[in-house]
Amino acid sequence: MPPASKVELYAAIRRDVRAGTSARAIERKHGVGRRTIVKAMSSAWPGPRKELPPRPSKLDPFKPVIDEILKADLDAPRKQRHTVTRIWHRLMDEHQMADVSYPVVRAYVAERKPQIRAKAGRGPAEVFVPQSHRPGDEAEVDFGEVVVRLAGQDAGCFLFCLRLSFSGKAVHRVSLSGGQEAFFEGHEHAFRVLGGVPAGKIRYDNLKSAVAQVIGFSRSRVETDRWTAFRSHWGLDAFYCQPGIAGAHEKGGVEGQIGWFRRNHLVPVPDVPSVQVLNAMIDEWDAADEARRIGGRARTVGEFFAIERPLLAPLPAEPFETGRWFTPAVDRFAQVTVRTNKYSVPARLIGRRVRVLLHASDLVIYDGHAEVTRHERLPGKSGVRLDLDHYLEALVRKPGALPGSTALEQARAAGKFTPVHDAWWAAARKAHGDAAGTRALVEVLLLHRHMDGEHVVAGLAAALRAGALTADAVALEARKAADEADGQPAPDTAVAGPPAVTSLTARRLGKLPPDARPLPSVAAYDQLLRRHRTAQEGPPP
Repeated sequence: MPPASKVELYAAIRRDVRAGTSARAIERKHGVGRRTIVKAMSSAWPGPRKELPPRPSKLDPFKPVIDEILKADLDAPRKQRHTVTRIWHRLMDEHQMADVSYPVVRAYVAERKPQIRAKAGRGPAEVFVPQSHRPGDEAEVDFGEVVVRLAGQDAGCFLFCLRLSFSGKAVHRVSLSGGQEAFFEGHEHAFRVLGGVPAGKIRYDNLKSAVAQVIGFSRSRVETDRWTAFRSHWGLDAFYCQPGIAGAHEKGGVEGQIGWFRRNHLVPVPDVPSVQVLNAMIDEWDAADEARRIGGRARTVGEFFAIERPLLAPLPAEPFETGRWFTPAVDRFAQVTVRTNKYSVPARLIGRRVRVLLHASDLVIYDGHAEVTRHERLPGKSGVRLDLDHYLEALVRKPGALPGSTALEQARAAGKFTPVHDAWWAAARKAHGDAAGTRALVEVLLLHRHMDGEHVVAGLAAALRAGALTADAVALEARKAADEADGQPAPDTAVAGPPAVTSLTARRLGKLPPDARPLPSVAAYDQLLRRHRTAQEGPPP
């Protein structure tokens, strides 16, 4: 069997020579010549193969021209330098180059351009210097884009990440916005999870949530007012990286962390009902990730974080409001506009000005100091989110507006307006007419304000089976379902046939305690009917 490599061939030849085998026998045994035997005896390690001379290329006559173009670009304005396409066209138009493809020119320019810049002292080879980090001292922050399937629809979200440089412990949070609210809430959540604040610098991009203006090519920045107040509250020392790709290398730890987290936890695309559910899952993933090792480190992330955690600065005692306040006016459609998106409010607030507290993934609307509603924040722009409950009082007066309303369409899509609602509504309209049947449905929908939705749906189903197409009947059956869910005994249903539907009055009287008082007597009132006659009047006729 022939040797597997040239090193083994040399070893076999040297072994045979030491055993006294003749050179001619070695040549026949291994199929080699005398020169190979001599080389094997001179060195146990084969020498390097002789390099072949470079192959001629059709681009060779034009290489000096390309070099001159690249040298001229060193002093040209940055936005008026040659691209590879422009060089290729000039070679064909001005120097009659033919039969040379674009990829050949591109490969030569990619090789020669850094060499020419380095020779001119303009572009030395980029060097990455390894860094060491003290525990509890430094951290890095960044945002990444992710796609999440929310309630059956794909939505573009933002993944916030804060990573401690020493231990590699990272905290993540997904939000529907990448604005300042999400930036602040991500910090606050991370500090609560870590149990402290990094005592040294935290590295950032020049994102608009923090930086209002980059001053020249320096590290100086004009910060936004709210970010300055937030930093002061938490005691943060911000370090802003260089703009562009060069700045990404200054916080490579968090850049790689976001990619790793996205590949390992968000593939395949998670399908969740809300962002809150996804963030609860992310908290569990972050805790489990403490058991992994980064690269060739001797300890896990959790073991390094145990060293780092006591060295973090303590959390401030007072909270910081991360949300942003707005005071929009309610339009005639019972909607307010916040960041180009529209959200519904109760119709009674039309024409008034309300207060809106905008968070990263939701918003809360106040009338004065009283909370009137809250919505999940809409991703993107020019969206509309309506709550059917906000229009019920208006629909009592305008029942014809309900079938084609946007609020009804969104309630169906969210599963709040079920097929049972539709079936009962159709039967009520058939029995009472469109207007009266729709008003009866509106009265049923008002039950959702003080009863669980599943109990109302159960009441609708029971009333529909019994043919009871009034809101009172649905309310009664819904209360029966609520009582059964609370563990109260259900009424006797041994008699076959459809369930009996009683009135609300009978229902209330049946729950009163027994009355042990005696029946009243009217004997005393009979005395008022007797008339006392005098002797002069005589006996009655």
